[in-house]
Amino acid sequence: MVFYMIFMTPLIFTGCVVLMQYSFFMILIMMFLMNYEFFFCNLSYFFGLDCFSYWLIILTFYITCLMYLCCMSLSLNLSFCYLIFVNYFLSFFLYFVFCLLNYLLMYMFFEFSLVPLFIIIMGWGYQPDRLISGLYLFFYTLFASLPLFLFLIYVYCKYGSLFFDYFYGFNFSFFVHLVSVFAFMVKLPLFMFHFWLPKAHVYSPIFGSMVLAGVLLKIGGYGIIRFMFMYEYIFMKYSYMWYSLSLFGSFLVSLICLIQGDIKCLIAYSSVAHMGLALMGMLTMTKTGLVGSYFMMIGHGLCSSALFCLSNISYERFFSRSFYLNKGLITFMPSVSFFWFIFCSFNMSCPPSLNFLSEVYIIVSMMMFWVGSGFYFILISFISAFFSFYLFSYSNHGIYHNSYCFSFVTLREYFLCFLHLVPIVYIISVIDLFF
Repeated sequence: MVFYMIFMTPLIFTGCVVLMQYSFFMILIMMFLMNYEFFFCNLSYFFGLDCFSYWLIILTFYITCLMYLCCMSLSLNLSFCYLIFVNYFLSFFLYFVFCLLNYLLMYMFFEFSLVPLFIIIMGWGYQPDRLISGLYLFFYTLFASLPLFLFLIYVYCKYGSLFFDYFYGFNFSFFVHLVSVFAFMVKLPLFMFHFWLPKAHVYSPIFGSMVLAGVLLKIGGYGIIRFMFMYEYIFMKYSYMWYSLSLFGSFLVSLICLIQGDIKCLIAYSSVAHMGLALMGMLTMTKTGLVGSYFMMIGHGLCSSALFCLSNISYERFFSRSFYLNKGLITFMPSVSFFWFIFCSFNMSCPPSLNFLSEVYIIVSMMMFWVGSGFYFILISFISAFFSFYLFSYSNHGIYHNSYCFSFVTLREYFLCFLHLVPIVYIISVIDLFF
């Protein structure tokens, strides 16, 4: 697989680059799906897959394919080839994050994935404020992950190994726990460490927002799952702190969504609320919570990516992301309004979506962890329905502000929305593959 991706690199600077890369990534996805049983027992030097990394790798390649579909609307010049090159290496680094079996190597590619995203925001972002958003992203990640690097060096000096399956003894130090999870809490992001996310979303281009919401936020959850198996007892002892902060933060962030005037800002804050639910499922330290969080990461990755695509469709027609100008879409874009309705419904976890199944698992695990969580969960779900209704009704109903030109929706954009929709519903029918 690695050599397959390496030899795809020179094809980036050839003609028909988008369709070629899209086809090769779809072949790569098919190779993973067809060799399902084979890959679970396939271990090579530093590389291997299990049930946690398998579907996240497929999600990475799938979101990359959808990013290439978004890029087809751009002009074909040298900067476009550089953009495809950066997108390709971002997916390459993410693949390494999910399939490496060594903590230090996983950390290295976790940090490398920051560089292509930083280049995407700086080079193809919307406003001059993208410079500030790029610095927010860079320094938040750098400040949080440097202690983790020192911690990994300490663990290697003490035990002589950094593999996932090694027994690292028992440790009950809160400082060790804080250092090992802080970098992933920022990337997830946990409430109070999320201030970089709305800025990075608002000022990044559509393909940057797609990969940021679809895959990069999932690295935080994946890293917490991996480090959870490093020191299990330390998570059992201190997880109530992050659980309480995430419970309170998801409620507050859901309220913040109701006062947003920017469509991308609302979708970005809704990501913080949903990832807070995923974190609470993980911190219960139960199989039910872990499975629910995993489903939430996959379902949210597809759903939020689709919502960013829909907001970009409106932005290309209205040249604005404001709720006060994006009105009356149902009057002249009824098919796109149908996709708005579907994905807003899935965003608030309506059946038959994967998000609904994940929230069922998460609420069961939360009630096992603390019975009082049910009250907060009902509040969070209720307000999530509120801001999803707010997002749909304000952008699709009302009087059309006709001071802007309008062009018809292209087949590529319909196809992009459809490709987001199919996996969210289809995974429910093949759910036995996860167990």
